[in-house]
Amino acid sequence: MSTSIHLENLRKEFRTLGNTHVAVDDLTLDVPDGSFTTFVGPSGCGKTTTLRMLAGLETPTAGRIAFGDRDVTDLPPQRRNVAMVFQSIALYPHMTVRANIGYGLKVRGVPKSERDARIEEAAETLQITEQLEKMPAELSGGQQQRVALGGAFVQDPDVLLLDEPMSDLDAKLKSELRVEIQRLHQELETTIVYVTHDQTEAMTMSDQVVLLREGELAQADPPRRLFDRPRSEYVARFIGTPSTNVLDCRVERSGSTATVAGHGFRIPLPADALPASVGDAVRLGIRPQFLAVDAGEHRFEVTVEVVEPIGIESVVHGRTDDGTRIDVVATGLDALRPGDRIAVGFDRENAFVFDADGESAVFGDELADDRERSIR
Repeated sequence: MSTSIHLENLRKEFRTLGNTHVAVDDLTLDVPDGSFTTFVGPSGCGKTTTLRMLAGLETPTAGRIAFGDRDVTDLPPQRRNVAMVFQSIALYPHMTVRANIGYGLKVRGVPKSERDARIEEAAETLQITEQLEKMPAELSGGQQQRVALGGAFVQDPDVLLLDEPMSDLDAKLKSELRVEIQRLHQELETTIVYVTHDQTEAMTMSDQVVLLREGELAQADPPRRLFDRPRSEYVARFIGTPSTNVLDCRVERSGSTATVAGHGFRIPLPADALPASVGDAVRLGIRPQFLAVDAGEHRFEVTVEVVEPIGIESVVHGRTDDGTRIDVVATGLDALRPGDRIAVGFDRENAFVFDADGESAVFGDELADDRERSIR
């Protein structure tokens, strides 16, 4: 079973020592039935608080939570048919793997024969059948997390909530478990809501990524759209590794035409791209993967500071003459050394223009439409 989720003007306040802290602020969002939706953002942005409200472990200060057509805002956890896997691997150390997986079913009074059948099915799916009679202390960290997942799966929830379940695992186990969780989502008919601070997990696993900022919704979209069309400088900087390069520029206007100018390049803008209130200051964003050395339509100078090899590619960290940090990801850069001066370039269709408030104003495909007006 699975269900859609609708959050309407959801708000959560915490009051301590006479002060009010708003953890989630007016969040409205739809989670499609059967989807894998990930909440991502920096620490303190409200993602775990939102998950706990979905589980019924926190009561909203205001707003509404609906599972399908059913309002569950005030329902206790046991009446929501949700299962939750916490950040810490919460297993009973004195129970076998089998007993840990089936404990929730036992508490609910599910007959032993049915419990055993569900446990065996979950263990086979999670590839831990041979571990069923072992104690948690005999398992690796990845196996323990699979047991915790198994305890959630056997409950056949409409909604499965995962709160940073891989944060304590090493990089290799994280990579393996990411694949396992995606495979399980394909096999199970359930809606998964996942919380992480790791954007790699969010971008590789999800149908929908929900990026939060200080309790507010920054953007909710499929991963590729989040990468290609960020709604703000905050989204562009948070999503993508290394972070998006941002250059201070200015808008030059002449009659009905406008140009983004700075760092030695000039990019024509669509005539109606920027409202009059923007003024002259704008910021240009270019992802490191779209910068090239001695190539590209628009170029500027960078002084190399550090070169990091990452397999067949390298990450070059440098600065422009005004001190702006620039990262470049490309192949064939191993020969560069700190202090080298290089020209890096980009094509306008790979750039973003942000207004003075950091909101997205023009995307690269809109800039490319005006290529015939290029000024070099």
